[in-house]
Amino acid sequence: MATTTKQDYYELLGVPRKASAKDIRTAFRKLARKYHPDLNPGDKSAEEKFKQLQEAYDVLSDSKKRQMYDQHGFYSDNFNPGSAPRQGGGDDDAAVNFDFGGFDFGGSGGEGAGAGSFRDLFSQFFRSGGGRGGVVEAEQEAGGDLEYQIEIDFWDAVRGAVKKLQITRLDTCETCRGTGAIGSPQTCPVCTGSGTIQQAAGKMRFNVPCTRCGGTGKIRTPCRTCGGEGRVRKTETIEVRIPPGLASGARLRVPGKGNSGTMGAPAGDLYLRVEVRPHPFFERRGNDLYTKVPVTVSEATLGAKIEVPTIDGRSLVRIPPGTNSGSTLRLREKGIPNARNGTRGDQYVEIQVVVPKPTDERVRKLMKELEAVEPGDPRKDLFAKAGV
Repeated sequence: MATTTKQDYYELLGVPRKASAKDIRTAFRKLARKYHPDLNPGDKSAEEKFKQLQEAYDVLSDSKKRQMYDQHGFYSDNFNPGSAPRQGGGDDDAAVNFDFGGFDFGGSGGEGAGAGSFRDLFSQFFRSGGGRGGVVEAEQEAGGDLEYQIEIDFWDAVRGAVKKLQITRLDTCETCRGTGAIGSPQTCPVCTGSGTIQQAAGKMRFNVPCTRCGGTGKIRTPCRTCGGEGRVRKTETIEVRIPPGLASGARLRVPGKGNSGTMGAPAGDLYLRVEVRPHPFFERRGNDLYTKVPVTVSEATLGAKIEVPTIDGRSLVRIPPGTNSGSTLRLREKGIPNARNGTRGDQYVEIQVVVPKPTDERVRKLMKELEAVEPGDPRKDLFAKAGV
């Protein structure tokens, strides 16, 4: 058998050149269901595509044929690999010889010629061996995973929540229950269950996959609802539990809510990538929280007890006497709970001393009196530290 299709077989099936036999078979079955003439009545382009897929699968599914194709870029039953250089070997590649004895290349023998023309022979390889009405027997294929991105509120991430989401996925067809066909598989009447048919012309004989059953030996009546796929696209609402302490960028797994498998194969999973909206007061860093709390000059100077916001409500915090602006106080276990074990982080409170505006004469007088009592220079070591 000599191949005539110029398109790369691997590109036709959509697989890499290092694809396994299983990957090639899966890709062929999926594309065969899509382009099968029974599902595309009157579509000549689909029929031609189906023929090309059959030719590519016939070569790549056979280890010896595939090896010749990988080495020389084509396959032929009459080609002697030892007599020709590897593909890409230069101008000598054109010196490959083929033995087509018994062929009438010109087709001038007329309708009654004993040996068909070269063109007629290859058109026979993919001619349907019988009446239409069947699709190739499907095999199990696990469902693929899905990934969605969701945005949640800060408090939902802290406390946990149950969210309702709408997702679109491939679900099992209720008409055929995921089989892609109606009724039980029947033995192919063309190949009688062998999966191959023989084509002959002149001195050459070819065993090729049966085009009626796709090489499986069985045919099925395709389901009209799903077109033989066994799955239909469906939008549904699901409930997802958000665990307490979930951080932005986390990935949640919802088992079994990806695309359904075919022929009873397991469904994939749904993955949710979570983004948490920031809060105007609480800044999250890991499981710790950072906040800024204003205090008066007298509170910072003399010390005080003040209330500060936490995710648990109000907490009483003691400000030590002589606290400078920018000082940080630590509130143990007032941070975010760990999403895995519930261990809580801490909350850090940055003190911001608010200086009164000198608009009142009494304030100005008090500040001058304070400066007279405490004339210290807070910048005396500044230039020494700077080294200037």
